[in-house]
Amino acid sequence: MRILAISGSLRRGSHNTSLLRAAGELLPPIDELVFWDGLKGVPPYDEDDDVVPAPASVTSLREAVAAADAVLLSTPEYNSSVPGALKNALDWGSRPLATNVFRNKPVAVVSSSAGAFGGVWAAAELRKVLAAMGARVTEAELSVGHVHEKFADDGSLADDDLRTGLRDALETLVTGALERIAAA
Repeated sequence: MRILAISGSLRRGSHNTSLLRAAGELLPPIDELVFWDGLKGVPPYDEDDDVVPAPASVTSLREAVAAADAVLLSTPEYNSSVPGALKNALDWGSRPLATNVFRNKPVAVVSSSAGAFGGVWAAAELRKVLAAMGARVTEAELSVGHVHEKFADDGSLADDDLRTGLRDALETLVTGALERIAAA
């Protein structure tokens, strides 16, 4: 099982990226979590630029999603919604709508914030966008409040409840991917 991990945060010390790393450590050895870290290089979506060949960063995103059995997204919340860079990348990934690389792809969304609500609104917005693109958005829901308190000084996950939540989200995602593979 190949799971593509995409963090919606550009920050080097991102807690959302740390969540994805922690998720990767929870996977069994037969599964693989692969990071796509090209978010910062994706140009603003402009239909005039949506040509073949696509910009290199867009091609990288599309190829990474196509090569994955499932996608795990982790997003912060900016102004009660999805960060612009992540939404922009998804706009590129959603083209062409009928055959985009996210269509029928199992996707799980996790979110986090320093506040108490853990990016709940951003996660809901992201699920809505992914569903509109035709992705198979899983029922896995994990919003992590006070995320800065969930990691040890060395960056390792220090919260057992969060570890369980991540494990549950991964199991739901993997189950969705296996169902898609079996139906193919």
